[in-house]
Amino acid sequence: MKLVLLLAAVAMCTVSGLGSAQNEPAKSAAAPAGAGQSQAAQPAAGEAGKSAEGEAGKSAEGEAAKPDLAKAQQIVSTVCAACHGGNGNSPSPANPSLAGQPADYITLQLAHFKAGIRANPIMMAMAAPLSADDMKALGAYFSQQPARTTGAKDADLASTGRKLFRGGNATAGVPACAACHSPNGAGIPARYPRLGGQHADYTLAQLKSFKAGERGMDKEGKDVNGRIMAQIAGRMSDADMRAVAEYVAGLR
Repeated sequence: MKLVLLLAAVAMCTVSGLGSAQNEPAKSAAAPAGAGQSQAAQPAAGEAGKSAEGEAGKSAEGEAAKPDLAKAQQIVSTVCAACHGGNGNSPSPANPSLAGQPADYITLQLAHFKAGIRANPIMMAMAAPLSADDMKALGAYFSQQPARTTGAKDADLASTGRKLFRGGNATAGVPACAACHSPNGAGIPARYPRLGGQHADYTLAQLKSFKAGERGMDKEGKDVNGRIMAQIAGRMSDADMRAVAEYVAGLR
């Protein structure tokens, strides 16, 4: 009888031990499943982090690219205003009005002055200390200023200029100015300047400079549009240049 009871007790202990051993792997197997879920969540969190960093980077780039108009106004007040006016409308017919000029065009011309591509001792000295951001800001500032029209003084001369500006001179090989500078003289942003309302004296001086090879003929040919203008002006007579300059002064 004692032997039977002893055998029964041993059997129960064995069964109990097996049950415990079978339960342990199940618990162990369940743990990796939880760990797997955690690992799966990590890439998602990483992607979200990258996305947030990307958006923050774009925002920072946007802020960096925004022109500093306050600094531009300070430069204008201390440097540019004497010749071009505080609002970009030059009081002197010998100096160009910059108000309403395409921002990219002004920025490019300043860069050309600084690099010596466009030769003008005064402007080269003025542009020398400017950074790329300064030039961009100045372009934005002047482009936002309302342009004033100086007005044509000689109606007959302006009438002749109107024909050349709009239709060109096929015989001389001079294309219509309006094709690049637009019919109202507003120009084409980033490529061609505004001529409407510009001082006739300044426009005439620039046409003569192009014709003489003093502008647009840099040795390395970096002033592409300037070279085109030099070729066109070379086919114009002094009378043609005077007429066009008079006409564009009256454009609004």
